[in-house]
Amino acid sequence: MNGGQWTVDGERGTTVVIRRATVEDAAAVAALAEQTFRETFADGNNAADMDAHCMRAYSPAQQRLEIADPAIDTLVAEVAEGVLAGYAMVRGGGAAAAVQGPAPIELWRIYVDRVHHGRGVAQALMTACVEAARARGGLTLWLGVWEQNPRAQAFYRKLGFVDVGAHVFMLGDDRQTDRVMARAL
Repeated sequence: MNGGQWTVDGERGTTVVIRRATVEDAAAVAALAEQTFRETFADGNNAADMDAHCMRAYSPAQQRLEIADPAIDTLVAEVAEGVLAGYAMVRGGGAAAAVQGPAPIELWRIYVDRVHHGRGVAQALMTACVEAARARGGLTLWLGVWEQNPRAQAFYRKLGFVDVGAHVFMLGDDRQTDRVMARAL
């Protein structure tokens, strides 16, 4: 990313600006994070578990902490000045036991607002995530994806990720299984 910002031409004439989030973006990131998480997973999950997870993970205060955390790169995708179409988070630290590649970096979150699906936003975010992971010294990029989300799994396979195992994801009190996928950088 040049100077913390990267501009790409997406599909259907969409210009996507990827930049590092600032703490001033926390409320907007929190709103988008909760919205996209609920859009993606509400139909297949208990409302109380969804509410518990969203309150814990997506409050503006939590997003401020995560954006300010030097171990996390929070990237936002804008399609117009101040209009967030998606976001992603890349973080260092430990990897799931199934990840065997060297120098693993986690693609912790990547979500795009439904109205921007099919316009190149997800691909632009993924390209920026790969660059951020490499900048952290990563040689392997890994992620967890819900076993009941075949659309996301297909997207990741298209980008070179392979299924290497599973790990637990807690959604409220519901113990769920995520497929762990990884690729070399």
